[in-house]
Amino acid sequence: MRIFAPNEVVAKSRYWYFLRGLKKVKKATGEIVAVNVISEKHPLKVKNFGVWLRYDSRSGTHNMYKEYRELSRTAAVEALYSDMAARHRARFRSIHILRVVEIEKSEDVKRPYIKQLITKKLSFPLPHRVPKIPTKKIFSATRPATFA
Repeated sequence: MRIFAPNEVVAKSRYWYFLRGLKKVKKATGEIVAVNVISEKHPLKVKNFGVWLRYDSRSGTHNMYKEYRELSRTAAVEALYSDMAARHRARFRSIHILRVVEIEKSEDVKRPYIKQLITKKLSFPLPHRVPKIPTKKIFSATRPATFA
């Protein structure tokens, strides 16, 4: 079972919560053998992640699929938590992450806000830049013009 949590104590607590839903096991009869931190194989490569989740809102329980473009799986989950808190006012305790998958093919990307970032020759133009002129005085009587 892969659980995303800020520390080991929260991870153990979430483990028992999810295990209780799967099997008839309680803390007295079960045992946690090991808690491991899974590191990323390629931490410097930008990857697309698809996240399936279920969360409880004020009106009910909802299933959701979201996509993120991050360096690691944990960074994608952190982005998910902050995104859910911002857009849906969902707290950490009400979000259950069902699955996190790295999307290898660009055809499998569904969301348009991720599709626009995987195009070839992507550039970010900066149209409102002021060119620096080294011969100009530091203090000038005229207002600088930023449009060329």
